[in-house]
Amino acid sequence: MKRECDDLFLDELEVIIPNLSARYSGGTAVNRTIAPLIAQRCNAAWLGVDRPDGIRGLAWGDLLRLRFRAPKNHAFRIFHARRNVEMLAGLALKALGFKIKLIFNSAAQRRHSRYTRLLLAKMDAIVATSEIAQNFLEFPSTIIHHGIDVETYAPPADRLKAFAASGLPGKYGIGVFGRVRKQKGVDLFVESMIRLLPRHPDFTAVVIGLTTADNRAFLESLKSQVARAGLEKRILFLGELPIEEVPLWYKRISIYVFASRIEGFGLTMLEAMAAGNAVVATRAGAAEIVIEDGKSGVLAPTGDVEALVASIEPLMCEPEKALRIGEKAREVVLRDFNREREVDEIVGVYRKLWDA
Repeated sequence: MKRECDDLFLDELEVIIPNLSARYSGGTAVNRTIAPLIAQRCNAAWLGVDRPDGIRGLAWGDLLRLRFRAPKNHAFRIFHARRNVEMLAGLALKALGFKIKLIFNSAAQRRHSRYTRLLLAKMDAIVATSEIAQNFLEFPSTIIHHGIDVETYAPPADRLKAFAASGLPGKYGIGVFGRVRKQKGVDLFVESMIRLLPRHPDFTAVVIGLTTADNRAFLESLKSQVARAGLEKRILFLGELPIEEVPLWYKRISIYVFASRIEGFGLTMLEAMAAGNAVVATRAGAAEIVIEDGKSGVLAPTGDVEALVASIEPLMCEPEKALRIGEKAREVVLRDFNREREVDEIVGVYRKLWDA
């Protein structure tokens, strides 16, 4: 196993941030956003794939060496999990004699499975990403809302020029980003665009995100609907893009549609708001916590394409209104949903464990 960390770093190591899923997901995105800032406040290391800049990597060989090294500054290290597999890995390490305490971040807005509840019962602390998520937990937890890197997801100097540089037809963009599947409401977005784009020739719609093997038929059915409507050049499926290219597309579009039927929190909603997009969001995830309807965004019922069309069209009719709502949305994110605030609160949970 490759050795990456020197003995001094291992002695000082306080926090391990595992990312043990090969599939890039919202959990990975959150980890990548906040891990570099956690590393500025604690001696932290990243275990697993998709490590961002700004935090050291912990090789599996180095992890095994920690079994025989007590942390220098505390009685134990923090192992901060976001998935079942990471909770399980932490429990295995604990059983092997590692001096660690386990923290889990819960975003789910549904009753956890029996297996997950068994894992949760063994955590030393739990963080809920929203009040709604906390209501589905059967264990004490601390509410910490997600935060965004407001510099990476920033508005463009000129949105019309940014869209024109894409080479797409029209003057304005409208989009949905994230995994392409029914849970995310991508079909609702596509059906809305099939109805709206013929009435609004200045707009082009983009769908960006990964399609897993079990959702290929879903994607192909959406493309067939678009082809039957003759809108192949105005509803574009761009697939999964490199991470560094996604912020550019937030700058290009003017309206972002968060159409989820079921959602944990809804990180793309925050990213779009930070970039100054006018967000039309279904009442899923943290939408009702984040958005003030009609001021910092527009709220719509879940699973209702008629309501979604009615919520989107006024913004397409008045791009200036969309711009004003986008400006207000960024103010909300800067004030309440920046990553510095999230990291401060997470490190506060770490310190409570250490102090106790």
